[in-house]
Amino acid sequence: MAEETIQRVLKQYYGHTAFRPGQEELIQGILAGRDALGVMPTGGGKSLCYQIPALLLPGLTLVVSPLISLMKDQVAALEEAGIPAAFLNSSLDGEAFRRVCREIHRGAYKLLYVAPERLLSEGFAAMMGEQPIAQVAVDEAHCISQWGQDFRPSYLKIRDFLAGLPQRPVVSAFTATATAEVQEDILTQLGLQDPVKVVTGFDRPNLFFDVRRPEKKQPLLLSLVEARREKSGIVYCATRAGVEKVCDLLCQQGIPATRYHAGLSEAERRQNQDDFQYDRKTVMVATNAFGMGIDKSNVGFVIHYNMPKSLEAYYQEAGRAGRDGEPAECILLYGQGDVTTAQFFLQQSGENHEALTPEQAAQVQYRDQLRLEDMVAYCKTKACLRGKLLDYFGQAHPAACGHCGNCRGEFVTEDITRQAQIVLSCIQRIHRKLGYHVGVSLLTKVLRGSRDRRVLSLGLDSLSTYGLLKGESADQIRQYLETLEGAGYLRTETEHSTLRFTERTGEVLFQGATVTMTHRKTEPLPAKGKAPKPAKAPQADEALLDRLKKVRVRVAKEAGLPLYLVFSNATLADMARRRPRTLEEFLEVSGVGEVKAEKYGPAFLRALAVYEEGEV
Repeated sequence: MAEETIQRVLKQYYGHTAFRPGQEELIQGILAGRDALGVMPTGGGKSLCYQIPALLLPGLTLVVSPLISLMKDQVAALEEAGIPAAFLNSSLDGEAFRRVCREIHRGAYKLLYVAPERLLSEGFAAMMGEQPIAQVAVDEAHCISQWGQDFRPSYLKIRDFLAGLPQRPVVSAFTATATAEVQEDILTQLGLQDPVKVVTGFDRPNLFFDVRRPEKKQPLLLSLVEARREKSGIVYCATRAGVEKVCDLLCQQGIPATRYHAGLSEAERRQNQDDFQYDRKTVMVATNAFGMGIDKSNVGFVIHYNMPKSLEAYYQEAGRAGRDGEPAECILLYGQGDVTTAQFFLQQSGENHEALTPEQAAQVQYRDQLRLEDMVAYCKTKACLRGKLLDYFGQAHPAACGHCGNCRGEFVTEDITRQAQIVLSCIQRIHRKLGYHVGVSLLTKVLRGSRDRRVLSLGLDSLSTYGLLKGESADQIRQYLETLEGAGYLRTETEHSTLRFTERTGEVLFQGATVTMTHRKTEPLPAKGKAPKPAKAPQADEALLDRLKKVRVRVAKEAGLPLYLVFSNATLADMARRRPRTLEEFLEVSGVGEVKAEKYGPAFLRALAVYEEGEV
């Protein structure tokens, strides 16, 4: 299809004059009748790659999407841009469901969003068999791979659905999180034919990554969120109980927070998500049930209160920050207990293995364990955090990005030979006394002189090393152990997580080897209301930007829409830089399409004119 036609659609509906990397190649491939696989970072514009072909191809594009919330967000955004779209899911009452079905028969929609579970229901399959389907687009396509971190057996129904159609449409698949192995599995499981494949890379330059290892998480979390009161953010917790606790903590400090987890009623989850989407609440505290594809573009920070189970999960969840291209922060609070919690969830994850043979399930379990080890390595690394993520996904990168916590942090090196000798001697003495090896927790209690019942009942308080590190924190001792393990003087036996000697242990105990530990200096808590500023794009006039945001609040309230569906922060920033005076100039602002210009242009142009008059 002619390039000028595609460019016209891009500007008319989306308000952009240029494509992001990889978008045009995928669009042209789909329009030429080829299947497609797009692996692009969150915020990289995957949706546009199937939406523009949907507008230009004759017939309906069916979008397979995993979550009701994602469908609603996508359809609302499309309707705002003037694109006819709908969804069919359990959130619709009977009359609304029938109305959408009538409109489908009438050919009223260009895009229809459904969950994979619906594909093989008899009535839906029959209805789709009567429609001219031009394209089936599979969102979050990594869910089809049993080697992915978010395997959903329901995605395996897609190929059967395609086989049941009178004529096979173009099939496109998109994801932000897929290693090379998962990409190959997507191609195989969906049966993609001669696909155009585009992997644009995984880097998100606007995101600032950091890992913090506080003695106590709550004070640090409060200070981080307090310092970012003016921003919208997500705090992820590993458990429902953690969500409740953290949400209560934030609310007690006057922070407008809400919560989301699978233990809440569907009505409350919907209400809480709406409160967050519409910026009535600025912070969402959630488990990973607040899942993939969250389309809110103005999330300024994502804080993980607990470590996720894999780097894929972390990249996906952290990637919900900065979807509008504006600077945003991704901060992970790491504690040793996070590993235990993650291990527990891995052991409980068997429900997703029902479609697998016992051998396949065992292999998935093994790979999940390797993923967890990679996640822990990210939390402990002293190297560039962005580089660690890109290494995992197989992307080349500079040695240092200059824009992550480790690249910007100050590191100090200290001699811990004495502490190392005490730790190793204590491990040796415990083993001699008990006849078996122990883990980090019990060892730490002995070294700190704990009066814990188990320590006393085992007689470990009688050891000569008992209490020799009484003045050290548990976290400090764990860092000593990590240093010893990293240097090859100690190892952790995987199955029981017990500490074992290596052939090099004697170098420290008997041969006078020096042990040094490098660690990041502890950063003071930021002063109230003071967030460290990430690197920013060229600044618009802050006073004008603030005025435009107030106009957006008023316009969004009148339209009953979330703020970001009116215009993103990035669009407002470009508007403040350009200061358009006419509707024609307003259409030159990035992110302003024809429908939105007609709807909202007059209100913003008035505000700009008043501001200009005040400056003169």
